[in-house]
Amino acid sequence: MWKKIVLAFASVAVVSLISACNTIEGAGKDVSAGGNKVQEEAKEAKQKM
Repeated sequence: MWKKIVLAFASVAVVSLISACNTIEGAGKDVSAGGNKVQEEAKEAKQKM
């Protein structure tokens, strides 16, 4: 009985950690894409000067 409960909690914990990693990875990609866009805009503004 206890083994099943522990296994259930461990399974929930593993699934939570995996989904959190995917969320953090996605957020990191979004931030990186935003930074790249800012760099491109800065280069264009520099060329216009």
